[in-house]
Amino acid sequence: MSSKIILGSNQFGKAEVRVVKITRDSDRHQIEDLNVTSQLRGDFEAAHLEGDNGHVVPTDTQKNTVYAFAREGIGSPEAFLLRLGEHFTSNFSWVDGGRWAAESYAWDRIQAHGSEHDHSFVRNGQEVRTAVLVRDGDAEHLISGLKDLTVLKSTQSGFVGYPKDKYTTLAETTDRILATDVSARWRFKAGTDFSGFDFNKNYDDVKSLLLEGFTEKYSHALQQTLFDMGAKVLEAHPEIDEIKFSMPNKHHFLVDLSPFGLDNPNEVFFAADRPYGLIEATVLREDAVPAENAWTGIAGFC
Repeated sequence: MSSKIILGSNQFGKAEVRVVKITRDSDRHQIEDLNVTSQLRGDFEAAHLEGDNGHVVPTDTQKNTVYAFAREGIGSPEAFLLRLGEHFTSNFSWVDGGRWAAESYAWDRIQAHGSEHDHSFVRNGQEVRTAVLVRDGDAEHLISGLKDLTVLKSTQSGFVGYPKDKYTTLAETTDRILATDVSARWRFKAGTDFSGFDFNKNYDDVKSLLLEGFTEKYSHALQQTLFDMGAKVLEAHPEIDEIKFSMPNKHHFLVDLSPFGLDNPNEVFFAADRPYGLIEATVLREDAVPAENAWTGIAGFC
């Protein structure tokens, strides 16, 4: 056994750079709101072992690059990350890869006097859009996604036929509320040509398909619904190789109203926030090329 201590994998950068871009090229303003993280990978051994900062691109420089690039517009979180990745790997010869991530927060125009206001907005709290770019030499992986998309169906869901032992108290049901917070991330095929690709349209369509997939069938379990949602996306989008889900089962328990002389025909529920079932799975094409390194550092997904 060797007792030599060596440096392992490493990366560094600036985390959670909050940038808001207002486009003012007309009286009708546009708003883009991102939280960006930049992390560089490459030849940084001397910095760790010798204290030589000759290759250390300051995290402050990375932050400033995010702001400078935002001046030219964002367009979509994916396109913005691709620009950042290309910049850092092209301008610093010792940077051969990295990981760039973004959360995107949507804003809607305020309705004022019956019409949309030109420069007043309200945060859209429906979900948070996400994106991750991983570059490793010539390999590039782009992952889009969303989180905190809360959905509920008030019927057409049940849970029966599960194994039971002495610790089982859950009663079988063929009619229950099914609710979850959808976190999903979809990975594009490696080598996809993104020139002219409309990431915003892609995102809107994938989100729409996920919502449709949640509604369409009777759900025997959240696992089944998760798979149906993922399959629906992959069938419609050949440019996507796999989609990962992390979905908590937001339990709704029927309240016993009999002490008050009342019935409860499946109408009044207690919404429990914890503990909760947590369902995670990957839905992918059988011939998808594995890309495990693309998912490194993305917590909460199997």
